[in-house]
Amino acid sequence: MSDHLRKTVRQALQTHLPTAQKIALEIHAHPELKYQEFYASQRLSEILEKAGLSVEKPFGKLETAFCARMGSAPGPKVAILAEYDALPEIGHACGHNLIAASALAAGLALAEIRTELPGQILIMGTPAEETGGGKIRLIEAGAFEGVDAAMMFHPFDQNLLGLDSLAMHILQIDFTGRPSHAAMAPWDGNSALTGLIQTFNLIDSQRIHFHDGTRIHGIITDGGQATNIIPETASARFSLRARKSDYLDQVVVPRIMRCAEAAALATGTEVKLTLEKGYKNMVNNWPLAQRFGHFLQERGIQAPQTDPESGIGSTDMGDVSQVVPSIHPYLGICAKGESSCHQHRFAELAASPSGLQAIELAAESLALTALDVLLDQNLRAEIKAAFQGREGFDK
Repeated sequence: MSDHLRKTVRQALQTHLPTAQKIALEIHAHPELKYQEFYASQRLSEILEKAGLSVEKPFGKLETAFCARMGSAPGPKVAILAEYDALPEIGHACGHNLIAASALAAGLALAEIRTELPGQILIMGTPAEETGGGKIRLIEAGAFEGVDAAMMFHPFDQNLLGLDSLAMHILQIDFTGRPSHAAMAPWDGNSALTGLIQTFNLIDSQRIHFHDGTRIHGIITDGGQATNIIPETASARFSLRARKSDYLDQVVVPRIMRCAEAAALATGTEVKLTLEKGYKNMVNNWPLAQRFGHFLQERGIQAPQTDPESGIGSTDMGDVSQVVPSIHPYLGICAKGESSCHQHRFAELAASPSGLQAIELAAESLALTALDVLLDQNLRAEIKAAFQGREGFDK
């Protein structure tokens, strides 16, 4: 029975692959920022509906989220996630068009056996991964309740079954000083910009004291309006990242805030600190990831479990992995070191033949892994045990 279903899924994938690849190029040509992905979500939803699936849209109180369902309860439930938001200025330099297309192709292939599924599969459109936290809002809306496993793939410069991701918050820093003429009476002013610059300097002095993997990077968004005025206001935004959510909250954030407060005290200015909660760290479910890798191996594709030398970022899939057994494997669309996410070259690769080829590999492994979760009780037990015993869980 399982062999028959896998064969049918593989055959169906070849039928639907051209449609998915076409959609990948369309989404690439119509980049949309977080929570504005109306074109992408509509096109994906339309195609899933034409395949006979019921699609809920909007979903989870988000206009550009959707959920297509197949199979029936009772039984296990698996979610395959699609991302499709782009980056400002450089478009799909993170390859989310390929992520969306792979989820679409997997869904279309699985739809061919929907009446034989011993459980449910969801194709879930998740907007605003690029700092918008769309998956977090879906978690809060209950979208992942009862889900036994969640999965997606991400394009990269190499094949990996998983990487850690960094927990991340955004800190908005706003200084207020006292303006004065910068030449005639600078002594009558208190420079908000000086307070902000000293904050950067103090943060740099603290980097050596943080655990490995901590990342702090910021930009000045307001540095004053004229050179002949002592700046009354100055602002910056910082991304604060660490390997574990609790270390970020208990150590990194308080220390960075103290840097800003100390700078304000030293410069006679006032500072307002606004912490915008970001993403939690990724907890990879290795039994689930290894099953994904098994299907890659059947195609002759090798994927190491991880690469400790590879750089890591942050993703709201980390938040999903804290509540549902999850995987976030990577497939290379270029040679290692040729390019990486958020670069102009990577945006080009996301519409290249190698990018389109990754859709097929990802969709097949996603679809077959999801099917195995429904069919294989022992696999589900391993996934559950790994999830319950996971390290890095944000308690």
